[in-house]
Amino acid sequence: MKIALATGNAHKIKEISAILEKLGSFTLLTPKDIGFTSEIEETGSTFEENSLIKAKAVSDFCRLPAIADDSGLEVDFLGGDPGVYSARFAGVDSTDEDNNRKLLHLLEGVKTEDRTARFVSVITLFIPGDLPKIITARGECPGQILHSEIGESGFGYDPLFLYQPLNKTFAQMTAEEKNAVSHRAKALENFAKKAKESLNLS
Repeated sequence: MKIALATGNAHKIKEISAILEKLGSFTLLTPKDIGFTSEIEETGSTFEENSLIKAKAVSDFCRLPAIADDSGLEVDFLGGDPGVYSARFAGVDSTDEDNNRKLLHLLEGVKTEDRTARFVSVITLFIPGDLPKIITARGECPGQILHSEIGESGFGYDPLFLYQPLNKTFAQMTAEEKNAVSHRAKALENFAKKAKESLNLS
């Protein structure tokens, strides 16, 4: 089955492709492959809503099934923020550095034990047709926000997010380590199970 990826984020494409390729059932097409260059307005208030918005927009463009990820960081001390606004936490055109700087500022003085957080990922597959089929799966990874950045790999909030079982930030992990425990890995694993059942994949 050919599936269009509804993300232009090179890091996400790499992670999603690495995990889904294990299924051996999909041919993945990037936005560049299908000529999709539009910006998708994420107007949803939940990861589930935004994931569906993105998948449907790409599917409507190429008339192929499309898969989208919407993910972000939820910090308990901040009432779940930045949440769906994780990518633009410090503003519409904010960089990873801008977002991390704002997060550290908001948590300034907060004790280590009160800096609990989780990464959340929601994967949605939209299959067009007279009766469209939608498969949605969610994954979460608990952790803790550090007082400063550690690690050179990853992207986004990875250098600030400590995964306690390995005592490493996401930015310190190898790709293999991260793909084994991350929120996106868990969402994709849940998605794979649902896809096999719903689409009768071998």
